[in-house]
Amino acid sequence: MLLLPSAADGQGTAISRALTSASTLCQVEPVGRWFEAFVKRRNRNASASFQELEDKKELSEESEDEELQLEEFPMLKTLDPKDWKNQDHYAVLGLGHVRYKATQRQIKAAHKAMVLKHHPDKRKAAGEPIKEGDNDYFTCITKAYEMLSDPVKRRAFNSVDPTFDNSVPSKSEAKDNFFEVFSPVFERNSRWSNKKNVPKLGDMNSSFEDVDAFYSFWYNFDSWREFSYLDEEEKEKAECRDERRWIEKQNKATRAQRKKEEMNRIRTLVDNAYSCDPRIKKFKEEEKAKKEAEKKAKAEAKRKEQEAKEKQRQAELEAARLAKEKEEEEVRQQALLAKKEKDIQKKAIKKERQKLRNSCKTWNHFSDSEAERVKMMEEVEKLCDRLELASLQCLNETLTSSTKEAGKAALEKQIEEVNEQIRKEKEEAEARMRQASKNAEKSTGGGGNSSKNWSEDDLQLLIKAVNLFPAGTNSRWEVIANYMNIHSSSGVKRTAKDVISKAKSLQKLDPHQKDDINRKAFDKFKKEHGVVPQADNATPSERFEGPGTDFTPWTTEEQKLLEQALKTYPVNTPERWEKIAEAVPGRTKKDCMKRYKVTDF
Repeated sequence: MLLLPSAADGQGTAISRALTSASTLCQVEPVGRWFEAFVKRRNRNASASFQELEDKKELSEESEDEELQLEEFPMLKTLDPKDWKNQDHYAVLGLGHVRYKATQRQIKAAHKAMVLKHHPDKRKAAGEPIKEGDNDYFTCITKAYEMLSDPVKRRAFNSVDPTFDNSVPSKSEAKDNFFEVFSPVFERNSRWSNKKNVPKLGDMNSSFEDVDAFYSFWYNFDSWREFSYLDEEEKEKAECRDERRWIEKQNKATRAQRKKEEMNRIRTLVDNAYSCDPRIKKFKEEEKAKKEAEKKAKAEAKRKEQEAKEKQRQAELEAARLAKEKEEEEVRQQALLAKKEKDIQKKAIKKERQKLRNSCKTWNHFSDSEAERVKMMEEVEKLCDRLELASLQCLNETLTSSTKEAGKAALEKQIEEVNEQIRKEKEEAEARMRQASKNAEKSTGGGGNSSKNWSEDDLQLLIKAVNLFPAGTNSRWEVIANYMNIHSSSGVKRTAKDVISKAKSLQKLDPHQKDDINRKAFDKFKKEHGVVPQADNATPSERFEGPGTDFTPWTTEEQKLLEQALKTYPVNTPERWEKIAEAVPGRTKKDCMKRYKVTDF
């Protein structure tokens, strides 16, 4: 833009004609160095600004190369070319202070400088003695450049850099200064990572996400470090294919072992750091406190929930109690009302009964004979007991409002109805008793022989046989039936089933019936023998409590002791039953044997 001078006071500025012209497009052909830059940009498909950056980069690298100061290796002239594998190639080229950070341009410049200074021809011209062939130390410079100029060989040498510190700090070393100890170790080991942007160790204020990302990266560390430089055998020196394969196999196994050791070293480093990291301890404590807080909150919520449930339950119980009390009160009131009504009715009945008695007494019980009056009084009492209130009221009205003959007729009619009702009830009761008796006979008869087939002698004989052959006897009921068939005078043959059925029916008898049977047995004994045993010499009688029962029943505790003793003392135990009897207090050897026979163990 063209700037015009400002006008003086009282004057103006005017433009008489346009001072600018329209822009025009011109074809310009680059020449010289500009043409070279143009071709470069066209081949790279880059803009002019990108090319300017590239030029600046090259200029900066050139300036770095100019500023690069080589460090002279003092032991260079004493190196043995044959031992090139154990030499520091960076130090040979004077790049010991730069090492793996040196660029290819710097390596090339360092080699150029070393050649200009240590070339054999130059040293020979200066009068310095030169060794023949490859024995001169200049061969080491050539080998160093060969190793470092090739990216693959340089990576192999960098993997076994003799100046690299492979040590791993122990847990005790980083007890008080964790970050100062482990930060440089992770920094120098990060050079082996295939991934760029390796996370830093950080400090005490690092977040949990940063710390977690750091340890996740190192626990899954991807290392490019390899150990082919340390191969003991070179397969190029093999004389045949088989030897070359064998050398390659040996080298491969050795590299794998060294790679495994390297990964174990990295893992040990990460483990030691993780165990010593104060941030991990802090995070664990925070997590623990968080869990404790959550646990307490959960317990508090559960407590509140339980309190709410308990409160609701108490409210429900209180409501149920009130409802129950209300219901009980209603029932009590209804009972009081019913009692009042019953008392009123009872008083009314009592009044009507007294009225009936007075009415009959007024008419002298409708009879002149004393016996008939007594009988009529009994009938009147019967009416008082049987008739309801309405019937009594109706009868009393009839007696009050009618003549003596009409009242007597009404009274006799009512007496007949009551007597007829009593008679019918009596007949029904007798019928029920007969039916019950028949049912009892059917249930206790058994085996086709009814109870009337058992005479008093047979019953006494059965009782005697039951006492003679107690529980525990082999085939007890068959033996009792056989005994009865032999000694019975009735001639009826009894089976074991008949005997068991009758014994069960005798067990169901009440004590009065048992006493009656015993009394009849005693009377029969007196009749047959004619002598009553004296009380002084008589033995106490044994009351019959039913067949199949012991005089002293076995308790549950005694049964358990017997079962345990049977398990403790097997069949082959000497004096087995004596020991079993000792284990069951209050029981003899015979009692234990009998109980064993009748019980299914």
